[in-house]
Amino acid sequence: MVFYRKYRPQKIEDLDSKEIRDKLYSVLRSSSVSHAFLFTGPKGLGKTSTARIVAKVLNCERKRKGIEPCNKCDQCVSITKGTNMDILEIDGASNRGIDEIRDLREKVKLSPISSRKKVYIIDEVHMLTTEAFNALLKTLEEPPSHVVFILCTTEPHKVPATILSRCLQIQFRKARPEELVRAFERIIKAEKIKSDKETLNLIANLSDGSFRDGVKILEEMVLSSGRKKITKDLVEQKYQISSVQHQVVQLIKNFEHKDTKSALKTVAKLVNDGIDLGHFIEELINTLHSDLLFKAGVAQNSEFRIQNSELEMEDLKKLIELLSKAHGELKYAVLPQIPLELVIVEWGLQAKINADTKADEHRYDIQRKSVLKSASIIEKTVVKKEIVATPTFSTQQGMKDYSENNALWTALIDKVKTYNHSIAGVLRGCKIASYDKNSLIIETNFKFHKDKLSEPKTHEILEKVCREITKKDIDILVKLKEK
Repeated sequence: MVFYRKYRPQKIEDLDSKEIRDKLYSVLRSSSVSHAFLFTGPKGLGKTSTARIVAKVLNCERKRKGIEPCNKCDQCVSITKGTNMDILEIDGASNRGIDEIRDLREKVKLSPISSRKKVYIIDEVHMLTTEAFNALLKTLEEPPSHVVFILCTTEPHKVPATILSRCLQIQFRKARPEELVRAFERIIKAEKIKSDKETLNLIANLSDGSFRDGVKILEEMVLSSGRKKITKDLVEQKYQISSVQHQVVQLIKNFEHKDTKSALKTVAKLVNDGIDLGHFIEELINTLHSDLLFKAGVAQNSEFRIQNSELEMEDLKKLIELLSKAHGELKYAVLPQIPLELVIVEWGLQAKINADTKADEHRYDIQRKSVLKSASIIEKTVVKKEIVATPTFSTQQGMKDYSENNALWTALIDKVKTYNHSIAGVLRGCKIASYDKNSLIIETNFKFHKDKLSEPKTHEILEKVCREITKKDIDILVKLKEK
């Protein structure tokens, strides 16, 4: 039998989460136990196992230590084996319709066969249909005294508020490393296998806060070691941890220097080494996240933070967003490396756009100062000659190297900036190819700029701004400059 089933907790004190142990002791010692529980939390934390323990506590024929089940009486043994006729486990994903819940409502009325309490454990309860929830609601409102419901879910936000309000909710949080190590120590002691605390902590870090996942990894290590001592080197070799950590540091350095080519080579090496890209992206996000918190003034363990990082907080935030999106797209990717490679390409393109934008802003500031200086000279000349002032627009048209197109372009960029800074930044890298009062053709050197300005939302902003400036509708076309 696999470890996570063989060593499933059988009493409250076996539960490795102190928070859950304390809460159950407090709730079940009460003279009036709730008729409905809701266990919520991520997968692999023991929600179903805890539900069975609660069923034992309610039905044990000779409890010990106050409320702990004895695990020896007929009731406890039959619940452990899954043969107790009064403890019914229902999979909400397979029995999600109104007909199944109506059938349950009819059976609820029947008295227990041999137990004090009839217990219904509904796993993945969030999968029930709206009609099924409505049918269950009436039973939860006025249940028979001999019935207790224990609902389990990984997605409590999908459970209707009317159901939530009628249940005593117990939240299972991701396991802390010390809780996972406690579970591992209990198992290796029973299996008579040796290991040290450092190795068990390493396995705990790979478990993502899940008891079930952690025990599965532990079992893999037991088999890999030939049931001999489990060492840190064995775990690192099996999961290529040292290689992953080195490549994480390497890729972050590539991000710092905007080195797209080297970053793509790093990903290619990961693929060739057979490293799980999902795990790699998680480690990369963890490292960036720790660095973000460190730079925000929150103390973090330096083990999970790259030293002397040149990335600013805005860079870290953007990378974490891109990588989180890539991680979510992994299961749909034709090739597992594609989401990460697209992040690298987008980061490189963004760096180029930012550099172009800064250069354009610098040139724009120089031109603007020159125009303002020319305007000032003309204004003084006009005053001296006592000429009647003409409209600003006419004056600008008379300036050297200045045209109506320049005036329109300056006004367009300034106005667009109030709607979207990034679009204004892209425009600074472009120019007016032609303008004839009815149509405006914008010319750009880069395909990326053309694609951005041709997006429907961007095009709508440009048309709106032109209408505000010229007081009429202007047809806008974006074209790529011919090489």
